[in-house]
Amino acid sequence: MATDAAEAAASPTTPDAPPPVPLRWQNIAVLWGFVRPHLRTVVFGTVLGLGTTATALAMPLATKYVLDTLGTGVSLAGPAMLLVGLLILGSITGLIQWIVLGRLAEHIVLDARQSLVQRMLRGRLGDVQQRTPGELVTRVTSDTVLLREAASSSIVQLVNGLVSLVGTVILMAVLDVPLLLSTLTAIVVVAVLMGALLPQIGKAQRQAQESLGHVGSTLEGALRALRTVKASGAEERQAGQVASQAEESAGHAIRAVRVTAVAWTIAGGGIQLAIIVILGVGAWRVGEGTLEVSTLVAFLLYAFNIVDPITTLTQTFTQLQSGVAAAARIRETESIHIEDLHSGRTHPETLTHDPADDGTPPVLSLEGVRLTYPGATGPAVDGVDLAVPRRGHTALVGPSGAGKTSLLSLLLRFIEPDDGVLRLDGVPYGELSIATVRSRFAYVEQETPLLSGTVRDNLLFRYPDATEEEVWEALRAVRLEATVRALPEGLDTHVNATDLSGGERQRVALARAVVQRPAVLLLDEATAQLDGLTEVTVQEVIHRTAREGAVLTIAHRLSTVVDADQIVVLEGGQVRARGTHAELLAGDELYRELVAALRIAESEPAATAP
Repeated sequence: MATDAAEAAASPTTPDAPPPVPLRWQNIAVLWGFVRPHLRTVVFGTVLGLGTTATALAMPLATKYVLDTLGTGVSLAGPAMLLVGLLILGSITGLIQWIVLGRLAEHIVLDARQSLVQRMLRGRLGDVQQRTPGELVTRVTSDTVLLREAASSSIVQLVNGLVSLVGTVILMAVLDVPLLLSTLTAIVVVAVLMGALLPQIGKAQRQAQESLGHVGSTLEGALRALRTVKASGAEERQAGQVASQAEESAGHAIRAVRVTAVAWTIAGGGIQLAIIVILGVGAWRVGEGTLEVSTLVAFLLYAFNIVDPITTLTQTFTQLQSGVAAAARIRETESIHIEDLHSGRTHPETLTHDPADDGTPPVLSLEGVRLTYPGATGPAVDGVDLAVPRRGHTALVGPSGAGKTSLLSLLLRFIEPDDGVLRLDGVPYGELSIATVRSRFAYVEQETPLLSGTVRDNLLFRYPDATEEEVWEALRAVRLEATVRALPEGLDTHVNATDLSGGERQRVALARAVVQRPAVLLLDEATAQLDGLTEVTVQEVIHRTAREGAVLTIAHRLSTVVDADQIVVLEGGQVRARGTHAELLAGDELYRELVAALRIAESEPAATAP
């Protein structure tokens, strides 16, 4: 079974893609893809930012105007009102920009998460299963947070920072060129050092995020197998493994913090040193009479203000590095190909003649179907011909790796065959949409997972339009009515708040499949975790469903095999034999060996019973 599950996780090869552009442009393209739908908001935020920047640039000149007015006998009301007006205007535009960019950031995160979730849930099964659930969850949670600032405010801050920096330098040149030269020297030194440090920030943050994905994956696996972990006394080993990966992630994050701290210290220290030089040189020139005090004050204000655009640009480039690292990880999900669920006919032709007529095609048929997984040494399914009658129970048996699960994956169109034809109601699969094919099946996995939500949510998961009576009828069929009625809130009890056993959960999954009569019921050994009494009930459900429709099972228990109308023995991806239990028992050696093994498995519980 493990081999079959591995087969189901694989996916067929895809056509060669065009040569990729350089990685950095791919990642920037991912960022731009999230920004493009909100371009008008970005432009509006940029305009607001430019307004805020313009008022900030005008403030020192307005201050100089106020100082120059002192002692001239001219009223200070005008210059003071100008100064206050600039302050109010800058505050209002800054407030609006903050709100606009905050909303933009959250919408970008929402779009990114919705896009990723859609790709993961609608992607081809094999593509999705090539990654662990923990890694995929990290893409949706922490990576999108890192993407937020880089894809929203960074673009606006980059424009505003550059405009503010250039404008400040120009106005400082207007005020005094010698003082500007000392300021520019400090800026150049800071820029060179920052250019060397920023790439290291992005590298460290990407490594931290990758390590965090490993933490999530390992922890998720340990929690899923918590019973096994505890029974094996492996709590400390598993905790140590997760802690080790968490320490690795923390180490990369701390390295990023250190480099960022150094970068910010260099930026701030360089500007402060420049201000000290400006103050000293300016004071000397004021004393010499070659510089006005109002000019020195205005220049110092610009020197203090120049810290803001430099800080903004530093922060912007840091955010962009984090965003590009997140975009690189998000871009990896683009290899998950989305299934085209609705291309093709929406339903098979309606059969108008008597289903008992010999001319009625089988509900399912396979003709020369062949499937080879990428990298495999041989085919998993090798020229299989199989017909599943419109009514009755067909069982698939065979050793591990015989191709049983691969056949179910082909029927559900999780994978596509390399050769041969599959038909549903006589119509080739290639003419039908994937959604149409799957709508005809009810599928019960061997692990029979219950989904988040209430018991009702789980029972209506396959048939959301089912009636209350149909739900209770399905529960009665699997002997769960009394159990569910005894729950604190009945059908509306959250599954996480129940103490349903593994067998009861399996019966809930079976009830979910038969709430309404499916055309084909696919069971990947639905009786694997059931006790003997309940198994009889499930067999009754199978028998009743088989009287009205088709049941196809992967059989691992003797009771399932004996009661089947048709048994297909698979070996090496091929049909070795087919017939009833009696026919195969008399005529096929491999089947006799399988039955002998099944008898042993069946007898073990009885041997240990009190």
